Amino acid sequence: MPDTSTGSDTSKRGTGNTGGGGGGARLSRRTVLAAGAGITAALTVPTTARAATLDERRLKALISRMSLQEKVGQLFVMRVYGASATAPDQADIDANLSELGVRTAAELIQKYRVGGIIYFTWAHNTQNPHQIAELSNGIQKASLALPRGLPMLIATDQEHGAVCRVGEPATLFPGAMAIGAGGSAADARTLGRISGTELRALGINQDYSPDADVNVNPANPVIGVRSFGADPAAVAELVAAEVKGYQSARVAATAKHFPGHGDTAVDSHYGFPVITHSRELWEKLDAVPFRSAIAAGIDSIMTAHIEFPALDDSGDPATLSEPILTGILRGELGYDGVVITDSLGMEGVRTKYGDDRVPVLALKAGVDQLLNPPSIDTAWNAVLKAVQDGELTEARLDESILRILRLKSRLGLFDGVLVDRKGVDHAVGTKSHLATADRIAERTTTLLVNEGGTLPLNRHTQPRLLVVGADPDSPSGTTGPPTGVLAAALTEAGFTATALPTGTSPSAATIDRAVAAAQDADAVVVGTYNVTANSSQRTLVDRLLATGKPVVALAVRNPYDVAQLPGVRACLASYCWTDVELRAAAKVIAGRVKPRGKLPVPVQRADDPTKILYPIGHGLTY
Repeated sequence: MPDTSTGSDTSKRGTGNTGGGGGGARLSRRTVLAAGAGITAALTVPTTARAATLDERRLKALISRMSLQEKVGQLFVMRVYGASATAPDQADIDANLSELGVRTAAELIQKYRVGGIIYFTWAHNTQNPHQIAELSNGIQKASLALPRGLPMLIATDQEHGAVCRVGEPATLFPGAMAIGAGGSAADARTLGRISGTELRALGINQDYSPDADVNVNPANPVIGVRSFGADPAAVAELVAAEVKGYQSARVAATAKHFPGHGDTAVDSHYGFPVITHSRELWEKLDAVPFRSAIAAGIDSIMTAHIEFPALDDSGDPATLSEPILTGILRGELGYDGVVITDSLGMEGVRTKYGDDRVPVLALKAGVDQLLNPPSIDTAWNAVLKAVQDGELTEARLDESILRILRLKSRLGLFDGVLVDRKGVDHAVGTKSHLATADRIAERTTTLLVNEGGTLPLNRHTQPRLLVVGADPDSPSGTTGPPTGVLAAALTEAGFTATALPTGTSPSAATIDRAVAAAQDADAVVVGTYNVTANSSQRTLVDRLLATGKPVVALAVRNPYDVAQLPGVRACLASYCWTDVELRAAAKVIAGRVKPRGKLPVPVQRADDPTKILYPIGHGLTY
């Protein structure tokens, strides 16, 4: 199954079982308003140079009034099932009871005083814009109604492309590698600004994006097209631009995955990757985008569950490494913002230690936010016990809480956190935003091969098109499937296009059907997905080429597919299979838009990976 079928990073469901319940907080408008007004009065300061010190003092005063249990809770960002904070469906109540020991988001906040919530599609948090906004309001009200209640950080993985939690009708942009192919810092900043504007309207104030990894390993199963590319300087420029875009919309951006996850062949959801870079190579490659993000004022940095012996030879994952997080990130790079773990339910961080030790060791290493442990009860009580036993000091917790509260204050959360339907309607999925996403996508499609002027196709002389190929599960919130989206877009461009899905591993019978259908077409468009040397996708393409019909291959995920298709006379890369990228590719195929994208990664030869078939910057046009 592709890693993007449920997403990646923080996308995997927790499996820990917790006991206990905890009654839901009874919320009244008067209580919420009173709580919010009290916090605002305590923290609102004039915007002067002197005010920064005063604000710091007030934040510290808030911390001094918190109980130890409240402090522990403030460090956690948790998943919760349901479309409502107080009245989710029964199935979601059952899932919450099984995994979290509570019925609702409101009960979770009351019992554990968590500082943040993360939204997932599979947790039924993101069904439609108005529902998301109401859920966000319910979460904020539940927290503010508690004694010494604080505004919540509400986060999600809205990377765009392969990993997206808020889907249509919200605006969906091309993913990072497509933006890398476009090469425009202005487009990256626009993406951040528009995406941030829509997230903020939904009550989401922290985004776990952009991906700052430099993808230098074509076999990377977990990063790949989620990276802007393989050139550290180019990645650094786009990371900084996207950060600035999100910040302009008052949404916290998150650079991930420190110290760099771009050269792995193991998915840290299921294993424990090891990076073999030297310290010198890390400085020249992985560190560059993170330095750029820090210079841009990045709000938070997410850790990687990877072993990096050149930076720490203890065998611990970076998430639990004091030399990496405190020594390098805070000490050498000078970063004093929020450090958040990748999901603590991932195998990469659980390989060496138990779920009770991981959160404690992460805090000792220098982490501030503990993201989505399998069992909140186990993790929360482990941190509490570590303080009570003297392994962690309360002062150490205060350091992290101060960073978290600084972030909440900088986002303006103490000035008001509730959103309304009018704001949603004015911001989310507007015609202007959708048109901008299409224009940006049209600058990213990359033409890799075009022998004999195969492209663009001509709707007058080649009116009948057959669209075949892979139909991987569509990324969250897009319509899909890819063959259908492509066929519809090509039909809109004036062709008569028929979709015939053949899958990622077409059988001999399926290939025979595609070849037979090609006899009635003037040209064939075949979508490929992660083609390997032994893939039957290669057989499909070869059989279609043997018909003598013009065949256009479109790599809908990794651009490396072109190396496995030596016979094709026309090949493009869209870098993802979301609707916006497929529509752009269809316009290029139809000649309505000229291809402008340039490879942001090199493509090695299939027969000799030490040699480059197409270098960074390769891209043809009409």
